[in-house]
Formats: sequence, structure tokens, C-alpha cells
Amino acid sequence: MNNALAIPVVLFVIAALFVMRSIKVVPQQHAWVVERLGKYHSTLTPGLSILIPFVDQVAYKHSLKEIPLDVPSQICITRDNTQLQVDGILYFQVTDPMRASYGSSNYIVAVTQLAQTSLRSVIGKLELDKTFEERDIINAQVVQAIDEAALNWGVKVLRYEIKDLTPPKEILHAMQSQITAEREKRALIAASEGRRQEQINIATGEREAFIARSEGEKQSIINKAQGEAASITAVAEATALAIERIAAAIRQPGGDQAVQLKVAERAVDAFGKVAADAATTLIIPANMNEVSGLIASAMKMVQVGRA
Repeated sequence: MNNALAIPVVLFVIAALFVMRSIKVVPQQHAWVVERLGKYHSTLTPGLSILIPFVDQVAYKHSLKEIPLDVPSQICITRDNTQLQVDGILYFQVTDPMRASYGSSNYIVAVTQLAQTSLRSVIGKLELDKTFEERDIINAQVVQAIDEAALNWGVKVLRYEIKDLTPPKEILHAMQSQITAEREKRALIAASEGRRQEQINIATGEREAFIARSEGEKQSIINKAQGEAASITAVAEATALAIERIAAAIRQPGGDQAVQLKVAERAVDAFGKVAADAATTLIIPANMNEVSGLIASAMKMVQVGRA
């Protein structure tokens, strides 16, 4: 009875073992390399696959995702014989699982070593200042150099990035001194340009103020002259109008008598003003007929003007 139960159990265990070794489930973004009797047979893609137990076996498993690889720090010598401590990071991806399995014993080590040697070669062609200015060019040249060799390893190098460039302390101190001097130079230039611009602005302001004052004085003179001219014109027009009215009044009946009376009044007013001034010596004509003669002379002038 025990032997009868043992045989089915053994058969079940063997069957389960066969099933476990024959059914393989490959995860997404992975590739498994299968060898049959020690020779490459196929590459399993993501999903369910069936293998022949004890004949086929999964020899290598590769991830098809983008892999970041930290490249160890190293000493590089520039074209002008300056040592730089350089480290970076490399991004690559397995594109051919079969070549990645059989092209190199360890493609990660191979890519790392090639990245270091390529970086030393690229930096050795540049001077110290250029290494800081042309990081993008260095990265591109390193990627190109690695990618050509990595094709045989089934690997695609996507990009390389320099993380840090560290020169020796002496060179770093000299660079900092140079930067400080350059900044001081720019500060002095900026200050001198500021003073120059300030002087230009002051001169421009004074010139514009002088022009404005001269324009104001000119306009003031013009306005004053125009005012005086208008005043003279108004006085002349008023005098002419008064003369015209006086002439018209003289032509009226009794005009001559009115003129004689007006002249006499002016004469009497003049003598009165002279007599009122204590500092003035008044000489009265001995013959008052002279006053009447003066009036008669004035009337003759008026008659001549009328004619």
C-alpha cells in the first residue's frame, strides 16, 4: 500500500518539476537569453514562454531599461598640463541581449573603462579654460567614442554627463583671484561709466536750462515789445480820435469861441500851477495884451489847420 502511494507522489513531483522548468514568465522591459545544450537558442520576450526541461535553460537575464552608471572619479591632464579631478555619470541601454551576453564578459565594466579612457583622451586635447566652457562638447565626444565600441556589446550609450571638474587647490586659488580681479575691473569700469554719464546728464541739463531761460527771455522781450507797440498804437489812435473830434467840434457854430475859452483856461491853469510852486519864480507880463495876443496866435493856427 505504501509503495502504491509513493509512485503517484513521485510522478506528481516529477511532473511539477517539469512544469516549473518548462514555463517561464518574462517581466516587462526584460529579455532572457536561452541556451539549449550549452548553445545559444533564443531570446525570450516579455510574457509566457515554454522551454524543454533539462534541455533549455535561461543563461542570462537583461533589463532593457535605461541604466545610469556612475563613472568613478579620475585624474585627467589637460593640454596645458593641468591636472583635473573629473567624475561623471553614464546612461546606457541594452539593445541586443545576445551580444550583451556573449560580446563581453562584463559589458558594465567594459563601458565604464571605455568612458574613463575616452574622457581622458578628450580632455587631453583641451586647455584648462576650455574644459569649463565646453562641457557639452566633451560629453558629446565621450558618447560618440563609447557608442562605436559598445555596439559589439549589444549596448547603446545614450548620454554622458560630467558631474564635477575639480582643479588643484593652487589653480583654483589662481582662478578665484583672476575672477576677483575681473569683477573689480568691471566694477571700476561701471563706476567710471556712471560718472561719465552723470557729467553728460548734468551738462545736458544745464544746456537745456540755458536754452529754456534764453527762450523765456526772448519771449519776454517779444511780449514786452509787442505790448509797447500796442500801447503806442492805442495812444496814437486815441490822440487821432481826440484830434478828429476837436476838429469836428471847431467846425460847429461857436467853435472858435470855445477854442479861445479853452486856450484861456489852459493859460490861466498854467500860471496857477507856476504860482503854486514856491521854488519857482513867477514873472507876470506887464502888458496883459500879450496874453490876448497869444490866444489870437493860437486861433490863427487853428484857422490855418481848418483851411
